[in-house]
Amino acid sequence: MVLHGHVKDVVHFRVPSGQRIITGSDDGTIRVWDLENGAEIGDRWPVDDDRISVTSLALSPNGITLASGYKNGLVRLWDMRTGKVIVEWTGHTDKVRSICWSPDGERVASGSNDGTVRVWYGQSGKPVLGLNPMMNSEYKDVYTVAYSPDGTRIAVGGEEKNALNIWDAKTGELLSTVDGPDIFAGVQMVSGSRDGAARIWNVESGETVLGPIKTGHKWVYVVAYLPDSRKSATGGLLENGIKTWDATTAELLHAVTHNQSGSLLWTSDSDKLISGGSNDGSVLLWDLDTNLPVDPPIQHECEVDCVSISADGKLLVTCCGDNVLTQALTGRT
Repeated sequence: MVLHGHVKDVVHFRVPSGQRIITGSDDGTIRVWDLENGAEIGDRWPVDDDRISVTSLALSPNGITLASGYKNGLVRLWDMRTGKVIVEWTGHTDKVRSICWSPDGERVASGSNDGTVRVWYGQSGKPVLGLNPMMNSEYKDVYTVAYSPDGTRIAVGGEEKNALNIWDAKTGELLSTVDGPDIFAGVQMVSGSRDGAARIWNVESGETVLGPIKTGHKWVYVVAYLPDSRKSATGGLLENGIKTWDATTAELLHAVTHNQSGSLLWTSDSDKLISGGSNDGSVLLWDLDTNLPVDPPIQHECEVDCVSISADGKLLVTCCGDNVLTQALTGRT
């Protein structure tokens, strides 16, 4: 199923369940879609004649509130039931690239191209004292922000030196700094960078647990960590494009050809890997026992910008330009 409606590129989306999808676009709107019939649910969510590009989305753990970040540094909270703005924050001075809710849904952390991370109360929208801003003077941009599962720490990936920082989520104290090149992607303990290496870190001490893993990629564009921490996957430029590794020994387990993959996701059964090719417009589901695609690729007409799986693991959603495509994973996985 293809969802049509946005007039500019879809830059971010969330798939809270197998029944709907939330999309944000360069056209400045946020839309909610019914995935059974492809229809838009309710009205699109602009503010007056505002057409500022949406750059990030994050849904609260209870599914009631949506946080959105914008190209001009604005952050908004929306009521999912009414599609109305609850509060706006204006602390950032540049594009908000990443937003993350704390596990308890009480706070929202936002990372920006202004080099800072800010933390806000999710209900009142007021900044949390002592946490605004959290910044590394050597940061140029903040690429990604993530809470630890227990909510006690905030991991921040950025550009330039000391690219991975771990902060105390209550006091704002910088707990550890990991020296390294520009970190493009990371999930809690795993990072990949422009030097072609991947590393696994202890977030409390900041020490390298495993690595640097010399992946053979010219650049590591994306990483994916298996929830039980047995495996990690890297995607990048050159050297087959996608590789999986033993997360305890750094042994190379699999290598498949999908060059310059911009997205990697493990399936819910942890036995297959989904890759989105950023240049050729293809999305593939890989059987890692055979190193072969399970089915012919899902093919877009342009670069694949986003790939996600619904919370129930049954639906794959991909976007390219202003088109969003949904594909059932049932029977594939």
